[in-house]
Amino acid sequence: MTAADTQGAQPTLPRIVAVGAGRMGRGIAIAFAYAGHPVSLVDLRTRSDEAWHKLANEARAEIDGSLRGLAALGVLAAEQVPAIAQRVQLVRADAAPQALAAAELVFEGVPETLEAKREAFAHINAHCPADAILTSTTSSILVTQIAQFVERPERFLNIHWLNPAYVIPVVELSHHDGTDPAVLARAKAVLEDIGKLPVVCGPTPGYIVPRLQALVMNEAARMIEEGAATAEEIDKATRYGLGLRFAALGVVEFIDFGGADILHHASREMSGSIDAARYQAPAILGRMMEEGRLGLKTGSGFYDYTGRDVAAYRGDVLLRTLGMLKHAGLWRAPAQATRE
Repeated sequence: MTAADTQGAQPTLPRIVAVGAGRMGRGIAIAFAYAGHPVSLVDLRTRSDEAWHKLANEARAEIDGSLRGLAALGVLAAEQVPAIAQRVQLVRADAAPQALAAAELVFEGVPETLEAKREAFAHINAHCPADAILTSTTSSILVTQIAQFVERPERFLNIHWLNPAYVIPVVELSHHDGTDPAVLARAKAVLEDIGKLPVVCGPTPGYIVPRLQALVMNEAARMIEEGAATAEEIDKATRYGLGLRFAALGVVEFIDFGGADILHHASREMSGSIDAARYQAPAILGRMMEEGRLGLKTGSGFYDYTGRDVAAYRGDVLLRTLGMLKHAGLWRAPAQATRE
């Protein structure tokens, strides 16, 4: 091939394999198929012909139904659904070796037990190319636990999708100390190419999103249990208060915007009146208080605001918030006349 032939050439699409034909595997397959990728959706369990056809029909119906649901909402044209669905190839266990042998990026999504993961990676190790990137979509098992099942752990990380996988943009990447940085970078690039927003964390329980949302959901349930508020009032408050603000400002950005001292004092009050353990401020907030790093108002907090146009930044935050209000249909135009 000449230099002229390569100019403007598109990069080769990575060969995507989702192992496990359940709900998560199907969602990942849709996400890649929607972005134009052929995807192999592999079932590793040996099944009778009847059981295989039942699973395949269920998977096809779910993939088709999910896409038609998007079409009904105007996200895509109904006539596009068959072409997108056909990009997903359902692969029976006896054909799994061939599909795995062609894989560049594998998403393991079998049931959430160590034994199931061990068995799946035995197949994956046996048949995948040495340069394939291997991942687990587990929501509960640490990357360090599963890495022991992988022959080339430097090419392994956890990639946690938020349901529905084909809708939610954030995908959480959890690496271990031995993960090759180039592998992490490649995984991020592939996800970004299909319109996802990868976020990276270490081998921490709950990743980022589940760890945060578990605290919020548990506290909401406690408030109902205590009679503090009804489910309806809590949901109204979270959709249009808490959630709206955190959609405009990230959680850590929100701390800096209001001030670490505000969180520190609020935590102290609620620790004393509600629960000492649940509301105790972390040590990092105390250190920030001592160092005078309170956030935007002191020029540094979790972020460094040196050289930033603070007025412009505040204006941008207000614009983001107004955008969320308008999206929710809650922004009202000013009154045209003085009310009496």
